[in-house]
Amino acid sequence: MDGAPWHHRHRVALDVAVAVAFVLLDTGNTLAGGSWWPGRPDTLAWVLLGVQALACSSLVLRRRAPLTVVVVLGLFTLVVTLLIAPAQALTPASAGNVWAPFATVVAAYGPPFHGTDRRVGYLALALLTFVVARPWEPSATIITLAVLRTAVGPLLALYLDARRRLVLALTERAERAERERHLLAEQARDEERARLAGEMHDVVTHRVSLMVLQAGALRMTASDEATRQAAEDLRSAGCQALDELRDLVGILRRAPREDGTPSTDGLAALVAESTAVGVPVDLTESGDRSLASPVVGRTAYRIVREALTNVRKHAPGARVTVRIRYEETRLRVAVHNTAPTGRPSRALVETGSGLGIVTLRQRIELVHGTMRAGPTPDGGFRLEATLPAYVPTAEPAV
Repeated sequence: MDGAPWHHRHRVALDVAVAVAFVLLDTGNTLAGGSWWPGRPDTLAWVLLGVQALACSSLVLRRRAPLTVVVVLGLFTLVVTLLIAPAQALTPASAGNVWAPFATVVAAYGPPFHGTDRRVGYLALALLTFVVARPWEPSATIITLAVLRTAVGPLLALYLDARRRLVLALTERAERAERERHLLAEQARDEERARLAGEMHDVVTHRVSLMVLQAGALRMTASDEATRQAAEDLRSAGCQALDELRDLVGILRRAPREDGTPSTDGLAALVAESTAVGVPVDLTESGDRSLASPVVGRTAYRIVREALTNVRKHAPGARVTVRIRYEETRLRVAVHNTAPTGRPSRALVETGSGLGIVTLRQRIELVHGTMRAGPTPDGGFRLEATLPAYVPTAEPAV
């Protein structure tokens, strides 16, 4: 509230000031002959002047009881009108004036702006206009002045109310936009953290799975018990590390962004790593490697890496064939493994999340590619992906 305008923080004081101002204005206007004041005032005139001051002071209630203010000023105007004619107990100095005080302008402003039932408010204003205009004594000047006095307030009220609603709507929209901006910024930070966690999961899982396989091979070929035990401990620790990594970060990959993931030029090293741990891989590349944009090359690398990791986990003893074909508009990746010759290690299989193919498909769809994966008649498994050769990024193609 401290930042609100002064007239919002001190409404009662403002209403009192308005009421006092119109008491003085209408009293001065009446004494000057601008209303019903007679040429020779008597006791009745002075009493009516006091009653008029009280009626105008009802403007203090113009916010809390706007209909009451309209009724009070309307009744006063009606009483003065009846005393002038037909009672003839009061003879104004000028018969062509409007008998209603100027306070009716502010009173007419109240019902449309502060009232709860606008239909009742408009009915009250219509009756007030009828009393002020004195249609039983037709006068174009008086009727025009009366309509202006009782219409200016409601029109101004409707304008200010529409303006207030517009300001509130714009303020709410701005606040909502600000909240959405903060939410989007927070979402972007969350997605970046998720992307980094996913990348760590991909890289570490690939490397540790190689270590586990190498330790398993060492355990089988070592000549002394101490070396075999050390290799078994290393293999167990690697499996435990993979399991903990899965629990900590899961599969949280998002849209491919600029990162340090190797492109297609890293496929040879990837194949060599798998071959070194007992998973023979035959890599064949055809076409011009430079046709693939950086993000497409990294996606192809991820496809092959995920496929080889799955072979090491689920198809021990299988042979793998990787085919990469670079075309003008497309890049085709095919990874096929034969049927496994041994049983997969349960500890190694359980290190995965089971969502590798699903998340890989999502990554491929992000670059507008397609993927097919499934078992083959020979008991193996085949993964095929078709990627667009070019996906625009902020970095130059190589």
